[in-house]
Amino acid sequence: MKAAVAVGEPAAMVARSDSEVEASLSFASGGGRTFVARQSVPYPFHITRPHRLDSARPDIATLYLQSASGGLYRGDRLALSIEARPGVCAHVTSQAATVAHRATAEPILVSTRLTVHSCAMLALTTDPYVMFPGARLAVATEVVLHPGASAVLAEGFAAHDPSGGAATFAALETVVRVRTDSGRTLVEDRSLFRGDDFAGLGAALGGSRALGSVLILGGTVDPEALQSRLDAIGVLSGASRLPNEAGWSVRLLAEGGGRLARGLELAFETGFEALTGCSPARRRK
Repeated sequence: MKAAVAVGEPAAMVARSDSEVEASLSFASGGGRTFVARQSVPYPFHITRPHRLDSARPDIATLYLQSASGGLYRGDRLALSIEARPGVCAHVTSQAATVAHRATAEPILVSTRLTVHSCAMLALTTDPYVMFPGARLAVATEVVLHPGASAVLAEGFAAHDPSGGAATFAALETVVRVRTDSGRTLVEDRSLFRGDDFAGLGAALGGSRALGSVLILGGTVDPEALQSRLDAIGVLSGASRLPNEAGWSVRLLAEGGGRLARGLELAFETGFEALTGCSPARRRK
């Protein structure tokens, strides 16, 4: 699966530096429940306690990842590492949309690494990044799947000018890599959007200013049923099989961040049902 490919190694995949802030979480399973076995959550990261929201599956832990800084700012280099040990079933989601503020020539860097061990399921769903005028953001996610592991990954972005004008972001670069524990690459997806080019696609995109992507790594999905659900809320979508029998990819296009967030939620619900066998309770935000 390939999108518009950026030249060279993606900015958010560069070697880590001393200026980077890294948070890490490790989930384990015991006594019929998933719990946080280890955590390191420095500023600006913050987490809630794990919630038991799904009555049909009380073993599932849902954790809200929060930001104490109010957004992403020039010079930010943030990293998140999440491990799901064998038998874990966990969902990590953001508290709300994240604003990416104006940056200089160097992009704001956000990198995430998910390691999902055998017979574990890990979902990471973030509300859309809100790209303010002049924002320059690079987002990289790596997923390592051990045999029998599954995952759901959802992310998106929306262009927004708080002044009500037509100013747009500078650039957005994303890369997602999915590989096995032995290092074999299953999926690599790269995209590069420049604000002026994105704004110039207004007619082609029907005025839409928000894009999203959901990967459902494992399970069986009915793409027509999912697309019907998304059509009903005014979100354009397309679902396709990933290479190497890795699962499904869902692309979403919406008029704004609020509607995109609802579309991402519906696609997550589909993946959650496919991987856990139950419908998720509402994740209140």
